Amino acid sequence: MSTVHARVWRFTVQKGKAGAEAVEAREIAQGPIPVSLAAMVNVNALACDLRKTVDKSVRDHEISLLLSYILDGQGKGPLRVDCSALDSSALHIQRFVSECTGLGVMSAASEVLFDWSHTTGGLSSFDVLPGKLGGVYAQTGVRPDLLYDLAAGPVAGEARGRRRRAKQMFPAGKGTTDQRERLQKLAQWSVAHGDHDYFMSWVWLGPGGVYVDIFLPEQSAASKGLKTGLLKVTTDQKPWQFHVPRPDRRREADMILDDVDALPDEDHEMTLPGITGQAAAREAIRKVGPAAEEAMSRAFDREAHQLGTFQGVPVRGRWIRGDVLGEARHEVLVGILQEPVELNRHEQRKRLISPAGDRLDTFLDGRLLTTVRTIDGPRPGWDRISAELLG
Repeated sequence: MSTVHARVWRFTVQKGKAGAEAVEAREIAQGPIPVSLAAMVNVNALACDLRKTVDKSVRDHEISLLLSYILDGQGKGPLRVDCSALDSSALHIQRFVSECTGLGVMSAASEVLFDWSHTTGGLSSFDVLPGKLGGVYAQTGVRPDLLYDLAAGPVAGEARGRRRRAKQMFPAGKGTTDQRERLQKLAQWSVAHGDHDYFMSWVWLGPGGVYVDIFLPEQSAASKGLKTGLLKVTTDQKPWQFHVPRPDRRREADMILDDVDALPDEDHEMTLPGITGQAAAREAIRKVGPAAEEAMSRAFDREAHQLGTFQGVPVRGRWIRGDVLGEARHEVLVGILQEPVELNRHEQRKRLISPAGDRLDTFLDGRLLTTVRTIDGPRPGWDRISAELLG
């Protein structure tokens, strides 16, 4: 299992009549945490708009591109980055790799830190929530990246990925200007949506590997089970304090009106932004489920090669090589189950972080299976993959 170096922050938001007024953040812990490359690929493979036709060749190319730049630590080292290749690439490729890594690390690291247990809703992208749910989430302004449907309630996750060229991978002392501005906007978003639970991660890619700042609200229900046993607790850091600018109500009204005019009529029952509580948020996630299931069924039907069965359910898929930059160093098996199979997420995480050197990096979420391996060995057979998933 590879690792990323995490720095965890706790922050509080001071509220007033106009919403969020000030933020105070304090570093509470640092250290390496295990992260599954297979889990990172799994999240990114579902980052497209599942309501539309999912082009298998495009998905495979994007996965291959990510695996060409991000390198596994071979079971015991830090997740690495091919910085020379990344810096030689076009800016839009650099942004793609950085953002994909940010999204993957946010989900993979958070599951380990919080020991989350997903409900059947899983997670959803804000970009694919049905437009008719404008009464639940604002259609304009800042929106986080993902919604996690957890037993504790819906949690929004904001992910950022950035290439960092400084020798010190974490910015020294207080956070950066970009982090402060994003926290300001997220604080206002949370207050405007009934104190919606949320967190933010900020991933740095550089010669030192992959580093991640994770910002957690002090009263976050999602992080009540935060496990800092893997990290070194820090207590001597000075707090980082800043004010939140008041939102320009006139600008917000103009944005809403402009956005309503621009939206297509199909599948939209527009209302002005509002919030109706956790039940409505869960409903927003639930309504994405049927579209995601249809997309996965279509993807299953398009795959010609059957890998085997898992708990009696047929699995189809293929191996994808990370060879965009030349000779591949990794390849990933992307498998799709004919129907969902639920695994014990706690047990799956325990297996993933096990110190056993011969563990496969394999991850199953609903109907999507991913297994990453290095090229310098034989491909694992289906019997071994299914056995690993079952522990």
